[in-house]
Amino acid sequence: MFLPLLLFDCDGTLVDSEPLLAEEMAAGLNAVGLPFCTADYLTRFRGVRFRHIVALLQERHGEVPAPQLKRMEKTMRANLTRRLAAELKPIAGTRNALEQLAAYPGAVVSNGAENKIRAALQATHLGHYFGKHLFSGYAVNCWKPEPCLHLHAARTLGFAPRDCIAIDDALVGVEAALSAGMTVVHLNRFADVETTPENAIMIRHMDELTGVVERLAQAYRETPPALP
Repeated sequence: MFLPLLLFDCDGTLVDSEPLLAEEMAAGLNAVGLPFCTADYLTRFRGVRFRHIVALLQERHGEVPAPQLKRMEKTMRANLTRRLAAELKPIAGTRNALEQLAAYPGAVVSNGAENKIRAALQATHLGHYFGKHLFSGYAVNCWKPEPCLHLHAARTLGFAPRDCIAIDDALVGVEAALSAGMTVVHLNRFADVETTPENAIMIRHMDELTGVVERLAQAYRETPPALP
């Protein structure tokens, strides 16, 4: 029986890492003179590549010497890795959803570095659901909202885009998967301030995911899978 490929974002979709990331990002950026607060990340930059954020801040507030930025980023990532290991929790409902959807092929597609993805999954004991199917923007040199990271994951695992369901909480990820021609489920945990794109399916809690995927899978079973 054919089952679609499930492509999960990591931060904010599988694991509740974004508050920790926002705090460490704010500490690092402010230390090098780039004004930034946790709310900036959580409301404006969720899922956006860190170096893109730095570039935007430098345009607004002035250049920071590259060696200083490199030291800051190294320290920030080390602090974040330590906090992920000690404090990270799965997004509510994620473990149950992954258990219920365990028969489906799945992968993680993230803008984050692969070691950060692995650390997050290890800390929350979710890694066994995905095995080695972890796709990082840094490994592919392509980041959301561009579609190439999703397309690379699908192609590597032998699926056509139309036979993939992408699950993402951030609009950059939703836009990337839509551009890739995939079915998209938007985990919109901030529906009071964030609008789900018209062509995506909105859920507000991971408890809703299994029902949505199973309905979509029924539609897939009624049509033959596409060639990759």
